[in-house]
Amino acid sequence: MCELLGMSANVPTDICFSFTGLMQRGGKTGPHRDGWGIAFYQGRGCRAFHDPNPSAESEIALLVQRYAIKSRIVISHIRRANRGRICLENTHPFSRELWGRNWVFAHNGQLRGVKRLPLTYYRPIGTTDSEHAFCWLLGCIRDRFPRPPQGSNSLWRYLHELTEQLNQRGVFNFLLSDSCHLYAHCSTQLSWLTRKAPFGKACLMDADMTVDFQVETTPNDIVTVIATQPLTDNESWTLMRPGALAIFNSGQRVAELCG
Repeated sequence: MCELLGMSANVPTDICFSFTGLMQRGGKTGPHRDGWGIAFYQGRGCRAFHDPNPSAESEIALLVQRYAIKSRIVISHIRRANRGRICLENTHPFSRELWGRNWVFAHNGQLRGVKRLPLTYYRPIGTTDSEHAFCWLLGCIRDRFPRPPQGSNSLWRYLHELTEQLNQRGVFNFLLSDSCHLYAHCSTQLSWLTRKAPFGKACLMDADMTVDFQVETTPNDIVTVIATQPLTDNESWTLMRPGALAIFNSGQRVAELCG
């Protein structure tokens, strides 16, 4: 299995602290040695880094940890390969364009028979079941909504319907963003926490690192972090219910759909 990390914030925020903890699990404190990736949104633009090498040993990961890129939406992934060889094209997160927006997707789990699902517009570059599922899912959305729907609820309901179909094929934990919202689906395991005033200290589980967010933030900041497993040992993480699709915007959970 793989591990996911996402962030939604109301102001441009760096994810160096949480990212540092996740990277240790890619070959040091965890077995996810088969590549890693991260995508930062800046408006509708998206800056991405990928490396098929273990994140705990990656010079690119060290660069990202030290270079505090600020973003309102971030999606990251560390891989333990089960479908598809270890190579750059199989490294999450994957991205495609729809409605003039960058859509970014990362998946944790295995899906049986997903490559038999017909693809309409998008095609995989690599060989993972994850990328095929993303191409199918985004193609279905494109077919249903050739233009962006006027209201978000219809898109959210349809995304939840598609998610339920894929969830029947196995484990389908994922993070997805359209540059506006961050979508998090829990098939088996996903947690989140929201940091807002009054801020306190946070201690990583996987690295000797503590941050006092009261010093690093302003009273108006709101930041939600989503992870496969909690990254800190002194904060209260919320475990998502299996089958739930949560939608985050500007650091807050704005909706949750359940099966």
